[in-house]
Amino acid sequence: MQETRRKQTWPWLAAMGLGLGLAAAALSGGAARAGDSQKQDDDALDGNDDGKDRVALSFATVGDSRQDPDKPDPTTLPLSGQDKSWLQSTKAWTRIMRSIQKQRAKLLVFNGDMIMGYGNMVVPADTSTVDKVVKSDLVAAYRQYGFWRGMVSTLMETGTYVVPVAGNHETQWKAGGKKAQVANENAWRANMGDLILDDARFGDLFGETPTSENVGDGSALDSLASDQHQLSYSFDFHGSHFAVINTDPVGRDAHAPVQWLTKDLADAKARGIAHHFVFGHKPAFTYYYGKTTTLPAAPSGLDNDLAARDAFWSVIEQNKATYFCGHEHIYNLSQPTAATGGHAWQVLVGSGGSPFEAQPTDATIAPTDRFYAWARVEVLESGKVRITGYGFDDAFGPTRRLQSIVLSQ
Repeated sequence: MQETRRKQTWPWLAAMGLGLGLAAAALSGGAARAGDSQKQDDDALDGNDDGKDRVALSFATVGDSRQDPDKPDPTTLPLSGQDKSWLQSTKAWTRIMRSIQKQRAKLLVFNGDMIMGYGNMVVPADTSTVDKVVKSDLVAAYRQYGFWRGMVSTLMETGTYVVPVAGNHETQWKAGGKKAQVANENAWRANMGDLILDDARFGDLFGETPTSENVGDGSALDSLASDQHQLSYSFDFHGSHFAVINTDPVGRDAHAPVQWLTKDLADAKARGIAHHFVFGHKPAFTYYYGKTTTLPAAPSGLDNDLAARDAFWSVIEQNKATYFCGHEHIYNLSQPTAATGGHAWQVLVGSGGSPFEAQPTDATIAPTDRFYAWARVEVLESGKVRITGYGFDDAFGPTRRLQSIVLSQ
């Protein structure tokens, strides 16, 4: 599936006849202030289907919609009272969801950090007053989960099934050294477990249910310290395989469950599944978005342990899989090992509303480094897979088709 049939394209840049540097300058000027044109958005969201190769299955993926009141993006100031209270980037995330649904995505795989979280989600030791209970990390996390679930609930009622992926803000405790906690994994299951997987809801929406569901505890395969059921899980749907991995399990933060994934993808291949899509929160390869490698200063993903990262990427390559992730609040499509013969793509879409990694004053590689963006994936009847990036700039200008790649089976 990973041989590219044509190079990735930036349709709107080509149409403007501008290089990346000139496009960045244009976007910072009048184009960025063009406003929210409904017609332009509708035209962009129509997609690029020429009718000759029909879409058999489509889904969308994005991550990182949580707000950060301590370090908000400067373009979002002043934060609304709602965003301060519920710690959600409601304006960007609402628009992304609306756009995804206009594209009639069957699934929306959300790649983690839907809440600010980052607390120790244990029952508070002091429950002597209501105030002490309400201000606990546990209640704060449940409030944030509840608000996010309310935002996505209309999708579930109107044709798009939400598939959640755990992020570090869901599993880790910041004050405890940014380490995953058993209590936080339990809180994840308590708030997201009904989505993993609801066969009745699938049946109501699509007239078919997932098959070969693998939602049990596979922690022993990677010698993990805690129960991983509903954290790393997988299923087949409409002829494609979807594998979700927890990239911050207890005791192995910033590591993928390589042995679990190896077995899971091998089993899918044995069933004759042609397309393998893997979703995790942290990128395997950090995107260094600045024009020098000083931005960011250190790896932010699985490349904190290069040997473990390479073992994970080898599984992706060997199974001709595509890896979708977030964590970095930025958009980037890349073939990380193309220079050494690799074909697999990393689709980084941590651009769901959280404060951008690249600041407005940063010299970035691509003008889309400060775009709110998502990826639409279309499995075509020919067996090819088309991945298209869509998004809008930090001034909430018109939606654009950003980039498109086509993978052969």
